[in-house]
Amino acid sequence: MEITPLSGQEIDQFRTQTKGTAQRIHFNNAGASLPPDVVVETMVNYLNEEAIYGGYETEFKYKDQLDNTYALIARLINADKEEVALVENASTAWILAFNGVDLQKGDEVLTCEMEYVTNLIGLLNAKKTLGINIKVIPNDQNGNFSLEALEATISPKTKLIAVTHIPSTAGGMIPIVEIGKIARKHGILYLVDACQSIGQIPVDVREVGCDMLAVTGRKYLRAPRGTGFLFVRKPVQDQLKLLFIDGFTAPTVTENDFKVRNDARRFELYEKNRALTMGLGKAVEYALNIGVDRIWQRVQYLSGLLRSRLASIGGITVHDMGDQKCGIVTFSVNGTDCQTVKNLLAEKNINVSVGKAISTLFYMNKNHLSSTVRASVHYYNTEEEVDILCEALETMAK
Repeated sequence: MEITPLSGQEIDQFRTQTKGTAQRIHFNNAGASLPPDVVVETMVNYLNEEAIYGGYETEFKYKDQLDNTYALIARLINADKEEVALVENASTAWILAFNGVDLQKGDEVLTCEMEYVTNLIGLLNAKKTLGINIKVIPNDQNGNFSLEALEATISPKTKLIAVTHIPSTAGGMIPIVEIGKIARKHGILYLVDACQSIGQIPVDVREVGCDMLAVTGRKYLRAPRGTGFLFVRKPVQDQLKLLFIDGFTAPTVTENDFKVRNDARRFELYEKNRALTMGLGKAVEYALNIGVDRIWQRVQYLSGLLRSRLASIGGITVHDMGDQKCGIVTFSVNGTDCQTVKNLLAEKNINVSVGKAISTLFYMNKNHLSSTVRASVHYYNTEEEVDILCEALETMAK
């Protein structure tokens, strides 16, 4: 089906609905996007009602809208709402999923060189405490993940494949659908970190074939900080250990036993910030109303434009590799420290971030990078903003 590109009029409308775009040029969407005004208003209004009517009373009033957040997320990733748990961020989601797997001494976990620091620490901790073996599937010389190497590395001891779809400090992508086919073929559990993906690129968990998906809200979903979700496929939920349990996790309790919920909300605790849940739901709804396929088309266009412009400027090196690239653009300015580049751009009201080696250690070490400048575009950014950024960098590189 042909995708209708976002029109100039629509982009103007999105920017009008996002007050931050009038103040700054925001190319730090991979850190935290500027939220739509309606997301902020939804949370503020909810908090005001809590202050007037009481927390539990306000929750009861909005119970249907709060519950609808699960349905909206399920629609976003093509899951059932019973397969969605709300958590604080993607790291929490990943930790719950990974540590829920019954790993034993000698089990193998296969991962990629783009794995995020939280996940690497989790893997190393399991190696230290449980005696598992970690096997990293490297990208090839062109920056593409090797499916052949993955297949060749699988053994009877392989218990889990855990990969990050889009890395923190690079513009490439991992082929999660193709990896999913290999995982299914061998009957291996499959965990995907989609922290940078959701809201940027369409992700269908049925197509991907993942058992678990870890997501944050603050990045490309344009939701508030402190929001995220975990997808766990229904047949896998009973296979995962629970790291903590309360009366919400296990609503059936006797003096001698308890029974956990029969849906993914078993991975939650009862107490959470309901205003954030409302904001997350509104952000997901906002993205669905636009269409993530249209968002992805716009993000690819703007990031491609930015890369080509940067590549034409002497003294700037673009570091992104791989056949498929995303909205994250990483580069360095010769002779200028990345943090200094960020600070100088901030003086011109341009937001970028610094990608540190620790964030994606395998990849950064392999490519001898201690840091990069990270400019991450979103659909509400404009060609003019790309021009302004490149002009500022060109002056800096001279």
